[in-house]
Amino acid sequence: MTRRAMLARGGGVTVWRQIAEAMEADIVGGGLPPGSRMPTEAALSERFGVNRHTVRQALKSLVEKGLVRVTQGSGTYVEAKPLTYPIGARTRFSEIVLGQAREPAGRLIGHRIGGATIAMADALGLSPEDPVVVIDSAHFADRVPISWAIIAFPLPRFAGVPEVYAATGSISAALAACGVPDYRRATTHVGAAIADATDVERLEVAAGRPILVVESLNVDRDGVPIQWARSHFSADRVRITVGS
Repeated sequence: MTRRAMLARGGGVTVWRQIAEAMEADIVGGGLPPGSRMPTEAALSERFGVNRHTVRQALKSLVEKGLVRVTQGSGTYVEAKPLTYPIGARTRFSEIVLGQAREPAGRLIGHRIGGATIAMADALGLSPEDPVVVIDSAHFADRVPISWAIIAFPLPRFAGVPEVYAATGSISAALAACGVPDYRRATTHVGAAIADATDVERLEVAAGRPILVVESLNVDRDGVPIQWARSHFSADRVRITVGS
């Protein structure tokens, strides 16, 4: 990695593309393993004998291909092996992540209390504009952003969800604190989209990368709807599986 790389200048392939191809070969060949930090721009400039602008062009192309991600203030990292995310009656983010030897985390971005949207009301068995508490959350595996979500809960039963979720980062803990020790997945709808500005910011992906949009409904032991969510997953970092 430290030896000066040879580039074909004046040929048919631009220099930045040759650099991108060399780094991609390092990634695919295992020289840069999943989750590892990429060399700095200065180190890459030295390796290839180019200026930093050329290196940035090469790195940008790798981001656009979903091979690396840029974390502000931290650096550029090789994408980890995709997380297998099974959807079934007991879909639990923390359990799924822990089961693959990664560290789960959740973060409350914000919350509001207001009237249910049509989608929320239809799923939760409410009338439009019935009161709900809505949390905006982000979810991580080994500090890598996996998804972000808008999650709605009917009021007044779940008024305490934002406070508990902010403290624990766990939806299950928040529901338990509101008297729901167990719950199950009732419905799941999976769609696709391309990353917009919010996805780019929260998932640290390039604009236009594929996004999986999952709309779900959880119910309590009695079958009463308790939680509606619309989640955006990075399709580069997750493989959703559905049991037969």
